[in-house]
Amino acid sequence: MPQLQRLRPDHAPALLAFERDNRAYFAAHVPDRGDDYFTHFDARHRDLLAEQAAGICHFHLVVDDTGAILGRVNLVDVADHSAELGYRIAEKAAGQGLATSAVRRLCTLAAAQYGLTTLRAATTLDNAASQAVLARIGFTETGTTLLSGLPGLTYTLRLAPPAPTG
Repeated sequence: MPQLQRLRPDHAPALLAFERDNRAYFAAHVPDRGDDYFTHFDARHRDLLAEQAAGICHFHLVVDDTGAILGRVNLVDVADHSAELGYRIAEKAAGQGLATSAVRRLCTLAAAQYGLTTLRAATTLDNAASQAVLARIGFTETGTTLLSGLPGLTYTLRLAPPAPTG
């Protein structure tokens, strides 16, 4: 079963390979990251780790038994017990329930470890698979938006507070 791992410095080579290998696939569903992302990947990776250390973002990778990265699930712009959810799954792992499983696990972490009570998400209008994942998790459609100039939908999920222990 794939693991959800918090982003670390040693993930950089595998993460870059994941992004390169899936670039065309991702660009068909979400706005492309652009060439600059790949040219300056190492600096960007360091910046992401610094944002994570500051608590303003929480980055996670979906990793298989061999250490290969199958996906990313991230919480960004953390403030006021709220964050924006983003995720992407490798083409070879798409359609197998991995996104739903990974997002569900991240929602649990968001409430239990990061103290979040609300998650926001957005998809382009033509990304039916992502919309289905959000619906399965319990996100509610809240409006429309533009994502890099493309029409999209916005969603919100209220997280249950962690159950008291003891």
